[in-house]
Amino acid sequence: MLGIEILSVNILAVQATPEMARALETETREKLQQEADQAIYERRNFAVEQERRIKESELSTEIAVEEKKKQIAEKIMEAEIQQAENQRTLREMEMQTEILIETQRAQLLEQKTANQRKDAETQGYVIETTLKPYKEIDWRILVALNNNPDPKFNIALAFRQLAENADKIGTLNISPDLLDSLLKNDH
Repeated sequence: MLGIEILSVNILAVQATPEMARALETETREKLQQEADQAIYERRNFAVEQERRIKESELSTEIAVEEKKKQIAEKIMEAEIQQAENQRTLREMEMQTEILIETQRAQLLEQKTANQRKDAETQGYVIETTLKPYKEIDWRILVALNNNPDPKFNIALAFRQLAENADKIGTLNISPDLLDSLLKNDH
């Protein structure tokens, strides 16, 4: 109606009043704050999840280490038990060997004793059989068979016979010259 026609409009700025600007910004600010809170929450959750995984990994490692220690301890114990068993078996074998050796020694000693007894009996029999003929012979005959050429020995035998028959002899005179010549004679 006035004859003015608007061909284009350029708005250089639209500004709200400070209270209105704050009111309009509040919703956006709250959304941004919520997004920031959500991002912090997610980062914290991620960090907590990573920390939990690390702890689980550490615990799994500790469990695995303890399990290995337990296995090693069991293997050591099994080895010690096996070693003790081997030593016991070895001691038993040594004792059985010693028993066998002692049994064989006893048998050997018995056999030696029996053999020595038989030897002694045989030697006794041989000596007895050898001396049997001489047992019944008068000792004077044995002395005569000895054929001892020493005159002192023969005179000593004569004096012995004189002594044995002293009750039958009335008087016997032996001169000192005879004894002296017998004792000094070294034939």
